[in-house]
Amino acid sequence: MNLEEPLKQLSSDLLNLLANGQAFSDVTFTVEGRPVYAHKCVLAARSQFFRMIFCSSEASQDIPGRPPIPVGIVGYDVFMLMLQFLYSGQLSLVPPHPTGCKEGACWHVYCRSAVDFALEALHAAQVFSIEQLSILVQRELAGIAEKASIEDVMRILAAARKQDLLHLWSVCSKLVAKSGLSSEVLRKHLPGEVVAEVEAIRQKCGYGFEAHSSDALDDQRTRRMQKALDSSDVELVRLMVMGEGLDLDKTLAIHYAVANCSRKVVKNLLELGAANVNMPGPDGRTPLHIAGELADPEMIAVLLDHHADPHSTTPTGATALNILQNLASEALAVGALTGVTADHNKLRLCLDLLESAAAVPASCSRDEDDSSSSMLTEQQQQRERRLPMMIGQPVSTPSSTQQSDPPTILMHQNYYPVISAKGTCQNSQQTSHQP
Repeated sequence: MNLEEPLKQLSSDLLNLLANGQAFSDVTFTVEGRPVYAHKCVLAARSQFFRMIFCSSEASQDIPGRPPIPVGIVGYDVFMLMLQFLYSGQLSLVPPHPTGCKEGACWHVYCRSAVDFALEALHAAQVFSIEQLSILVQRELAGIAEKASIEDVMRILAAARKQDLLHLWSVCSKLVAKSGLSSEVLRKHLPGEVVAEVEAIRQKCGYGFEAHSSDALDDQRTRRMQKALDSSDVELVRLMVMGEGLDLDKTLAIHYAVANCSRKVVKNLLELGAANVNMPGPDGRTPLHIAGELADPEMIAVLLDHHADPHSTTPTGATALNILQNLASEALAVGALTGVTADHNKLRLCLDLLESAAAVPASCSRDEDDSSSSMLTEQQQQRERRLPMMIGQPVSTPSSTQQSDPPTILMHQNYYPVISAKGTCQNSQQTSHQP
């Protein structure tokens, strides 16, 4: 018999003892209003913190009807994870109820929810003096940091510095130093002394030193560009691109405009032809992912109209359509609980736009020529006028003597393709269903 099998069986038996609730329990906790039944002997043997509590004269007395011990320093899920580790020695850092992730296809291994859960577990291990749990969580966090967004890496770095965790600090400080983020950006997320140490690591190891020398100029250009976009001055941005060599991809101009500006500004910015609409940001999201999170049909339409890829995925494998589907599910769940109804027409319109765009084969959209993309039939114009009406916006009817204003939302010209008998892509009319 393998020597590990009896240990695994012991671990499983003790875990079942915790799972059976009140069976042989002699201590009760309340966490977030929920009772948790445990056993003093197990907790005292595994944690110095619990040993000190149970050895006190008052707590050591078995008094019938003793009120539960309230726990408010950690949440229920983390407290149960800690008890499961104390009973079995097993650890699973996947959050059972992820709350900070909007991606329905996410496995919650490297996302914001996973980082939040791991950091709370690390805090619990420190508070309850469980050194083995602290070491294991630190190892897990070091692995998470390798694939997490740079914002989450900086949060892990700050926690490592606060709790004086040398290994975790070493891993995360090098990742932040390699990121190329300017000192000004780092100071928005980290204490000044931490930023100084990161800069020292950069100079010592030569991480991005050449790029760092021009950080001040790049930051100044980025701020000017953002101010210009905030005031809808796309012409100034064009002059900066032509005269100063402003890189719209490096400054994430499209990402910023989608998140903060109007559809018209985004459209004019894309028409400069100097930005990649499918450029992923530091967190792996493209502008279309951001528009999906905002559930903005106008923004989704104008991005698709400029060849945004609906098949593009985040590092966790989620498309913009996946994000919207998750938002729609959350809206239905919240509405059922609170009675507050979301704008279902707006969500449905966003879903329709992305579903139609995702149905286009990638090769089909690449092979279209400029002549086919510039042709707007009368049926397409009617579809464009109908689209704003689906989200409750007025549409002016063109007169015979006056040219009509451009529609509020430009319909993507490739939403409704069909494959002809000759194998080429053609646009066909699809009837829009009124909500």
